[in-house]
Amino acid sequence: MAETKYVAYLRVSTQKQGYSGLGLEAQREIIHNYLRDTTPISEYVEVESGRKSDRPKLKEALSQCRKESATLIVAKLDRLARSVSFLSNLLESDVEIIFCDFPQANKMVLHIISAISQYEAELIAARTKASLQAKKARGFKLGNPEHLLDKHEQVIQNSIKTCKAKADSNPNNKRAIAMLRTLVKEEYTLQEMADTLNQEGFVTSKGCSFSKSTIYKLLKRYNLK
Repeated sequence: MAETKYVAYLRVSTQKQGYSGLGLEAQREIIHNYLRDTTPISEYVEVESGRKSDRPKLKEALSQCRKESATLIVAKLDRLARSVSFLSNLLESDVEIIFCDFPQANKMVLHIISAISQYEAELIAARTKASLQAKKARGFKLGNPEHLLDKHEQVIQNSIKTCKAKADSNPNNKRAIAMLRTLVKEEYTLQEMADTLNQEGFVTSKGCSFSKSTIYKLLKRYNLK
């Protein structure tokens, strides 16, 4: 039986990330850990916003997949697209795709996750726009560096809120929490919860396996009883 060939696709949102390598090494490591001893036959790096569907490097990657009968491998689902229509068209193509953070996902699940991601992105954009307009109306000078560090404590608190918001919106966390709600009702132990999530292919926000301590933190953070 012929060994499966893979073409890696990596994406960063800005030119700065592209030049600095920020985010790229993390994606490469995730793909490397997933494939273990297998090396992709090629790698394509896109520097583009997730909301845009014009991806020349992705088109090249898909073209090579067809020529080589290879599978497209992506580190995380959100690296590919936040657009429902774009992701739907892509999943209906003849190229097999694997997402390292959610390898068990079928097309229906991916469509649902993409719809949620797009909805969240639109909410964030709307809230940001409304917040900036409100500040401008109050005479707040946007872009003034003096306002960024008014109070050291406030900066710390904002950072904590940002990290929490990222954790709350992480798709891996959302899937795990949905399953944990059921397991809590069934009165599973912490170890049984961790074993169940791992056996079903769930991963943490960082793509790792679950442990008792990880489960405990999630239950406490989301007040699951």
